[in-house]
Amino acid sequence: MGTNNDWLAQVTEATLEPDMPICDPHHHLWDFQHERIEPRYMLDEILKDTGSGHNIVSTVFIQCATMFRADGPEAMKPVGEVEFANGIAAMAASGLYGKTRVAAGIVGYADMMLGSAAGDVLDAQIAAGNGRFKGIRHMATWDADPAVPNGRFIDRGGLLMEPAYREGVRELTKRGLTFEGWCYHPQLPEMIDLARAHPDQIIIMNHLAAPLGLGGYAGRREEVFEVWKNYFAELATCPNVVAKLGGLNMEYLGFGWQHRPKPPTSDELVAATRPYFDFVIEKFGPDRCMWESNFPVDKLSSSYNILWNSFKKISKDFTAGEKAKLFHDTATRIYDL
Repeated sequence: MGTNNDWLAQVTEATLEPDMPICDPHHHLWDFQHERIEPRYMLDEILKDTGSGHNIVSTVFIQCATMFRADGPEAMKPVGEVEFANGIAAMAASGLYGKTRVAAGIVGYADMMLGSAAGDVLDAQIAAGNGRFKGIRHMATWDADPAVPNGRFIDRGGLLMEPAYREGVRELTKRGLTFEGWCYHPQLPEMIDLARAHPDQIIIMNHLAAPLGLGGYAGRREEVFEVWKNYFAELATCPNVVAKLGGLNMEYLGFGWQHRPKPPTSDELVAATRPYFDFVIEKFGPDRCMWESNFPVDKLSSSYNILWNSFKKISKDFTAGEKAKLFHDTATRIYDL
């Protein structure tokens, strides 16, 4: 059970547009993560969230360094995460647990710094995924400010510019696999350079590159927003980049919802996050945008039901066709579900 469930339960709302089909293209699964808001997030836990009102028909599991193999070559240990996610997916696909096809797509981890040797890891993950393995995420999140947490396995900046890393990315391209782009907003020029150097590689930008609001970035929201907008407008000129709309309730943004006596309503989430989402949808268009929950990480600030209500309020003036793309079709097309 999540450590903040009682806090979240203080704010409830009726589900908006409960029949609209949704593919949630970004969530995690794990166990024994005692430092997390949700230390255990397995099939039962995610189904409780996806069954809380919205019509979640399928999901995509995103790597979180869970269930790595305990034994064998170091490079191959991440294959265990794909094996684990595929097992959860097989359970959900049985239909015994309801309609939601959890982990219909699986994104794992392979060390891109292995260069061409990453190909062997990818081939093992393809085999382990039984048709569900779609690509990898190798985080690049790093900032010199000590108040900003760096990503797992990250001890320096500039990773996206490393020749070995890019050689690893070429192994993805050869196999038609996706690459999840996850960096902070000051690193966006590196992501743009990567996208232009690999025009045939689908890059899925995670969490809008987290416009930072911690440490030295705190109290500078408008300034950061303008910098972020300029970078993101340039990123949008890369036709091989797709944007995930979500992840703005993490601690990196500095909204501080988790420190309040009560969690935010969907209207409060909309007021804080809409400028970012509106800008990205305008620049990328619904064909290259997909709403994401980033659960249970974003559970730090909001319940699943209220988070998706906020997305639906932001999208309320779009056409039915545009909504279908934002909530379902773009994700299922990009991940080939």
